[in-house]
Amino acid sequence: MTELQASEIAASAEFLPEQKAYLQGFFAAVAQSAPYLGQLASGQFTSDSNVGGPNLANTPMFFNTPVEDLCGEERWKYEANPLDLWDELLAHAAENKVPNAENRYRFKFHGLFHVAPAQDSFMMRLRAPGGILSTRQLRGLANIADQFGCGRLDITTRAGIQIREFAPRTIIDVLNAVRALGMTSQGSGADNIRNITASPLAGMDAAELIDVRPYADALQAYILNSRDLFGLPRKFNIAFDGGGTISTLADTNDIGFLAVRISENKSVPAGIYFRVLLCGITGHRQFASDCGLLLRPDQLVAVAAAMVRVFAEHGDRTDRKKARLKYLIDKWGIDRFLEETERKLAFPIVRISAGESEPRQPIDRTAHLGIHAQPQSGLHYIGVCVPVGWLPSSQARALADIADHYGCGEVRLTVWQNLLIPNIKTQDLAAACEAIRSVGLDFTAGHVLSGAVACTGNRGCRFAATDTKGHALELARSLDAAFPILQPINLHVTGCSHSCAQHYIGDIGLMGVKIGGEPGYQVNLGGGADNHQAIARELFPAMRYDEVGPALHSFMQHYTQRVRSEESFLDFCARHTVEELRSYCKVESADEVAA
Repeated sequence: MTELQASEIAASAEFLPEQKAYLQGFFAAVAQSAPYLGQLASGQFTSDSNVGGPNLANTPMFFNTPVEDLCGEERWKYEANPLDLWDELLAHAAENKVPNAENRYRFKFHGLFHVAPAQDSFMMRLRAPGGILSTRQLRGLANIADQFGCGRLDITTRAGIQIREFAPRTIIDVLNAVRALGMTSQGSGADNIRNITASPLAGMDAAELIDVRPYADALQAYILNSRDLFGLPRKFNIAFDGGGTISTLADTNDIGFLAVRISENKSVPAGIYFRVLLCGITGHRQFASDCGLLLRPDQLVAVAAAMVRVFAEHGDRTDRKKARLKYLIDKWGIDRFLEETERKLAFPIVRISAGESEPRQPIDRTAHLGIHAQPQSGLHYIGVCVPVGWLPSSQARALADIADHYGCGEVRLTVWQNLLIPNIKTQDLAAACEAIRSVGLDFTAGHVLSGAVACTGNRGCRFAATDTKGHALELARSLDAAFPILQPINLHVTGCSHSCAQHYIGDIGLMGVKIGGEPGYQVNLGGGADNHQAIARELFPAMRYDEVGPALHSFMQHYTQRVRSEESFLDFCARHTVEELRSYCKVESADEVAA
């Protein structure tokens, strides 16, 4: 009872003036003596209601946030756990109806995305830890896409799979069919830990320091069996990089575990460890940075679980725009975040300088495509180009057959929206290559097409301003046909500022915009990651799509004439000013170029 309520009671009753004064004083004293618990900005608790904000002793709280302050999505989580939605899913399927705004959000916890108005249908995003699929699973997903969807699988930029364009009435059928394959879509959307990525060559890379597959699998299993790891303040990305030939873009993740070697005579025993990178969010032009930790491999999953829980308990649940891990660490600083993490661990975590680790070996940006020898004698893998990740179900089944007949019954998805077929014997390489080409795919694509990455675009996403996949294919094929490009050039095309295709790390990065209602792009050049980190620089904030192709052709003409021997595209861009790069995009006549 508040002091105001007590006063109203005393005033409303028939009491003598002396009695009223006594009752008002009595209730005021009771109100003053009620338990109060407040918290200062420093995190310290206080009993002084004048400085401590809401009374945490009687204010409903959700993950250290007063319920009254929660944003809409967090209030939905508070009112009912989105994992407990089976009856609603059954009802929607039975009635063939689309979800309202609240259930549209909740359904994402089950990997179900209603993608209206782009399409009046559902998309399902699946988990594939480390990007590894059995041929039985790939073939089964192709069958699901044919029976319920659009007859195509989409490989994602987190080495996962999407099934698209299925009706509300089939959501239960699709969920059950996926589970029958030993797969799950749980937690693949909304505020959860997304598909866990790992080095696509894990276990078949002579240069890797450690096989990271067991850690991706273990963390996936732990997440799926830990309800409290669902419903974070915002989405969360985790990657394991074995330090080998191909990266997994660990520095674009909220947590990136990067294998390193420590040599003799350092402050810890020699061996293989992991550095921890935190707060990659390239859509905000920020790479994950080394936080100073050195972990033994057996500590990885425990530290990941502790860090995620610290984020769950203290991340911002009042403002969706400030809810990623980056903002919690911006507010706290790395030291406090690590202290809070260590409180949840039964072992100390070692802090040593990254300089004590041996430098990472060079990364081969072409090794996810083509024919490559494995360390296992007589075995090879073939990296297959799947342009912008579109894989028709007929091609998916054909690749499954090839992997069964010539490989080991397994395929590996990559964050570049391509796939690998491992463990092919030397004597079977020619036949396997012929089989791949016979179904309309290749492993020796042009250097732009092989590095083309695109988000879903406005064909299937309500946020996208442009047809990213269609435009990426058109631009890449046009550039490859026109220019003798002798090194990989990554073209990243994303449909909006959410940057699902990570346009800021592309050699050429395009972000969709609308210009007078027509499709256009923000044009950026000179991005990179891993050993060659760079945020692409903006050349044009908005350019109509019909102008982008000619501008890139003009740029590539200048580039091929001016690039130095052994100079990378990134280095070429870095040694030129924005004004110079912009001038190269000017469409000129042949006479002007010659002059």
